[in-house]
Amino acid sequence: MSDRLFFLSLALAALALIAFAAVWPQGLGDRSPGFLGHTPVQQTPQMQAAMKREADHAKAQLEAAKAAAATKP
Repeated sequence: MSDRLFFLSLALAALALIAFAAVWPQGLGDRSPGFLGHTPVQQTPQMQAAMKREADHAKAQLEAAKAAAATKP
């Protein structure tokens, strides 16, 4: 394989990866730009409410466990 063909294909692959990274979501909860994106599950009102209920339940369990530990001799 000639150097010219190798480096051209390498440059095209790099440009393709950069273009792909520009439209890919940048982590949980981030949205892809334009027509490629959709609202992530973590940002829907139903999921936000479920996560809040779960956090409140965990906090209540922790407080109950602390209260139970404080009343033991």
